[in-house]
Amino acid sequence: MWESYKKGFKAYLQLEKSLADHSVEAYLRDLEKLTSFIVFTGVSKSPENIDFKDLQEFVKWIAELGMTATSQSRIISGIRSFFKYCLTEQIIIKDPSLLLETPKLKRALPDVLGFEEIESIINAIDLSKPEGGRNKAIFETMYSSGLRVSEVVNLKISCLYLDVGFIRVIGKGDKERLVPIGESAIKYINIYRRNIRLHMPVKPGQEDILFINRRGTRLTRVMIFLILKDLVKKAGIKKNVSPHTFRHSFATHLVEGGADLRAVQEMLGHESITTTEIYTHLNRDFLRDTLQRFHPAFK
Repeated sequence: MWESYKKGFKAYLQLEKSLADHSVEAYLRDLEKLTSFIVFTGVSKSPENIDFKDLQEFVKWIAELGMTATSQSRIISGIRSFFKYCLTEQIIIKDPSLLLETPKLKRALPDVLGFEEIESIINAIDLSKPEGGRNKAIFETMYSSGLRVSEVVNLKISCLYLDVGFIRVIGKGDKERLVPIGESAIKYINIYRRNIRLHMPVKPGQEDILFINRRGTRLTRVMIFLILKDLVKKAGIKKNVSPHTFRHSFATHLVEGGADLRAVQEMLGHESITTTEIYTHLNRDFLRDTLQRFHPAFK
């Protein structure tokens, strides 16, 4: 009974929302949990017959399965998206998920690297090897522009405007943004392109991908993680560091330096300013200094 709704929802996510395949699959898994609950309760209901009380029982059910608050929140978000689709397609006339509450989440503050730590990781790269020059360009770019790991592995040569100090980044949902890039990153991208990439075999279809492996294809996100893990070990850093740590550090250093939050949001490609606001909570000393500088009661 629900198969046609699932197919329609999948098409909506792919075509209307332009979501990546893994995101679409995650939403469909969330919807699958709701249909499993409907089967479990033995009440055969289609979307137009589902009401708020049914969804409250569903939320209680997933909580009793032992799922974490984070998992519950993600599932509820997926269910809300499904009913939003149903409303758009006039399958339902009233959204039963509108008043659905998600579990309160404790906002975890990510590990952040200091500038010296970033430098020590990048300086641990062995530049005597061809991949060393490439890796130097990769991590200089990640820190300089705050890119997601998926954005750096998909970065295209045609999206580089290094003469004016910008790169065009294709982010989540295929949304494009122009991001400034620093002089150091520009320098090492140019060295990599002229001295290393130029002499590497490139697979057909990969000609425009900036960072390629020995087989001439784009790097995977896992490969970037493994390269970084090795560099962190060499640099003797004990923090929990992932490629996303470079992005967190980029944003934190900007905010601590006094950058406007809206500008940081634009550079990171965050849809909501609330996502960017986490960086204002990272450094209590910075908050205290800001109060002392700008609040009349502290002057």
